[in-house]
Amino acid sequence: MSANGNAADYFVDRHLAEGRAGKPAFIESGAEGRNLTYGALAEKSGRMVEYFAKLGLDREDRVALITLDTVDYPVLFWGSLKAGIIPILINTLLSADGYRFILEDSRAKALFISAPLLDLVKDFLGELPFLKHVIIVNGEAEGFESFDSDGSALEGLKARTACQSSPDEIAFWLYSSGSTGSPKGVCHVHSSLQATADTYGKNVLGIREDDVTFSAAKLFFAYGLGNGMTFPMSVGATAILLPGRPTPQSVLETMAQTKPSIYFGVPTLYAALLDGLDDEKPQGAENLRLCVSAGEALPQNIGDHWQKLFGVEILDGVGSTELLHIFLSNQPGKAIYGTSGIAVPGYQLRLVDEEGNDVGEGEIGELLVNAPSAAEKYWNQRQKTRDTFEGNWVRTGDKYTCDTTGRYTYGGRTDDMFKVSGIWVSPFEVEQALMNHAGVLEAAVVAAEDENKLTKPKAFVVLNANANAATIATELKEHVKEKIGKWKYPRWIEIVDDLPKTATGKVQRFKLRQ
Repeated sequence: MSANGNAADYFVDRHLAEGRAGKPAFIESGAEGRNLTYGALAEKSGRMVEYFAKLGLDREDRVALITLDTVDYPVLFWGSLKAGIIPILINTLLSADGYRFILEDSRAKALFISAPLLDLVKDFLGELPFLKHVIIVNGEAEGFESFDSDGSALEGLKARTACQSSPDEIAFWLYSSGSTGSPKGVCHVHSSLQATADTYGKNVLGIREDDVTFSAAKLFFAYGLGNGMTFPMSVGATAILLPGRPTPQSVLETMAQTKPSIYFGVPTLYAALLDGLDDEKPQGAENLRLCVSAGEALPQNIGDHWQKLFGVEILDGVGSTELLHIFLSNQPGKAIYGTSGIAVPGYQLRLVDEEGNDVGEGEIGELLVNAPSAAEKYWNQRQKTRDTFEGNWVRTGDKYTCDTTGRYTYGGRTDDMFKVSGIWVSPFEVEQALMNHAGVLEAAVVAAEDENKLTKPKAFVVLNANANAATIATELKEHVKEKIGKWKYPRWIEIVDDLPKTATGKVQRFKLRQ
């Protein structure tokens, strides 16, 4: 860290002294997309200090960002950190009830919300006693304040340097995705941002100043924040921002326009892209040197297909909101699809059984991580904080096995595992076997009871367009028996149009169990 532990000093203002003031830090995709240089970001984020003071906000007050990925986002985020204000990065794809829960839970005093999202929240905003300001980002609405980092909001304000902060001071919050229940406020400190850049960004990506990064994963959650902000800004690279939803069409259009060198996606989107490409490499992919996947384990068939078509590896990795980014990853030139790779340098990993004892080689256990980027706590969730953060170690809730080379293979969530005939079954293993069948696009597996009240696997399957729905169930049962074992095959197969997911692409198996 620099002499000032405030992360904005390192990630923003440092670049002026190093001669990057005129270099684009962020480029919005699209014909009307805006650019933001490192110099302009330093100036505008500095003016945010006085802007917050004009709103009557004090140090350590919280502001909520329900904001699309535009160049206003880094101005708001880094401006908050410079002022000692705590930004709360909120999913832009939630329901009204989800927004109400987070705004009430966090007690944010100000809300910055993109104009297209206002209708989801405006009916209950007047019922939130702690919320003093609702500010429309890059747009206008009657009765609300407006903010545009290119407009008049910051005119006439003096740019201030980042306030003096401790590296251990709370800098920002994220909310967990809620894949197993209500989301939790995850409180991160200033030093965690540089910790992820110095570990994964440097030692796995090998990110360089001449890189152009494009993350389909959004800035509002931990994976996207690292991809689209922390890593490129750590070396003075350029990040592409996609304001809209990352559909296969919008991702391919952005690639064609911006020609990124590093692309970050999630397994569901990789599968959807491949499904629509007809084995033709798209325009704009010629500069790709690395691709990255996280959010859920990447099925082997998707990795193989992508690498064959693009000539570029997908580095599948594992991260979490609590640990801020990826701590377990495949390495460049050494990717083995179907595995999660090895520990990212700087992180220590353990696998333990239900009693907390280390498991043996090849045995399944819960993954614990000793991480320099671990969160401070969950907001107002004392027992869950104690259950997750055990001294230096953080419980991930994920089950893994580890081989003699230190390579880890995903087994599923701790609360998703179940026993069949007395033997542990990993839903992910069954799902991967199902997805290796040509007729299957997506699959999710949960435990269900048969007529004798015995637990057996049940599969929910989304089919490819060319699949024969009339015969597919029988085919899939035999396919799974052949691939991974006769006792693991799904006794029931339900064909569905889609699977319930969080906005970050994680399948919500608890909804399928219900």
